[in-house]
Amino acid sequence: MKALLSIHRSGPLMSVQDGGRYGFRARGVSTSGAMDRDAHAIANALVSNEPGAAAIEFALIGGAFTADRDVLVAVTGGRCAIDIAGKAVATWESHLLKAGETLTIGALRGAVWGYLAISGGITIPEVLGSRSTHLRTAVGGLDGRVIASGDILPLGETGKLKSRMLGTPYLRGNAPIAVIPGPQDDYFDESAWKTFLRQPYRTTTSRDRMAMVLDGPALSALKGHDIVSDATVVGSIQVPGSGKPIVLTADGQTTGGYPKIATIVSFDLARLAQLPAGQDFMFRAISADMAEEQAIHAQDRLSAVIGGLKKKKG
Repeated sequence: MKALLSIHRSGPLMSVQDGGRYGFRARGVSTSGAMDRDAHAIANALVSNEPGAAAIEFALIGGAFTADRDVLVAVTGGRCAIDIAGKAVATWESHLLKAGETLTIGALRGAVWGYLAISGGITIPEVLGSRSTHLRTAVGGLDGRVIASGDILPLGETGKLKSRMLGTPYLRGNAPIAVIPGPQDDYFDESAWKTFLRQPYRTTTSRDRMAMVLDGPALSALKGHDIVSDATVVGSIQVPGSGKPIVLTADGQTTGGYPKIATIVSFDLARLAQLPAGQDFMFRAISADMAEEQAIHAQDRLSAVIGGLKKKKG
């Protein structure tokens, strides 16, 4: 049965995101999609949606929502206070939200990006094969913009509403963030590489869905900080003249004119994106072959978590 979701209060950078928009980077269209694809996929699985279904992503603070029919809801990404009709409920589980009841999502703790999945998924029209929002170009999502108080989102049909919970804990480690050197790794000498891999960097408040500016020791490019613009990918680490690394994330541009010292591997990018501002971390360099092996392992781990979901009693 189809339903409508009403937004009564919205948090920062709240938008509709799905699994991403692929096949158009050569034409200048960013991938977009969830900043934390694992958390997004788990939220969808908890409400019996396909992993890439459209859900609501928010930064730091959630909001307040009602539906006009009974639906399942799940919040993932981090820990935060949630209540339904004034009753506290848990993150990383699905819950029945009855018609007319209010779901309230508070501030995230220890994370930056949160996800609200609703059974049936959000069924706004697709743009270039995706419902994801690219805010800088106003492509996709809800008229290409952030979700605001007073908005109403259409939901898809749902089957039986059976609440679920994690059977296997979903935990992330604190190992250094893995990168693959290049494509302009030769712009940086041995001293710069020692700095990059042996000194800590820190997340800052200069971040959005497009990029993260890091604080820490400046990196000097031996061959200069300006190049002929070439292709970037999600996870590219650009180094401008300031020497402060810039990590491109989900909405990152498709080309850039700064040398890219390395690329963050896919399975570690969300872990970096979820680090709160002011947190120190280290980088480690690995080969492309090792990155592929570890990416397969990470996907197997996610599949095991989703496959191990349990029905809640009661």
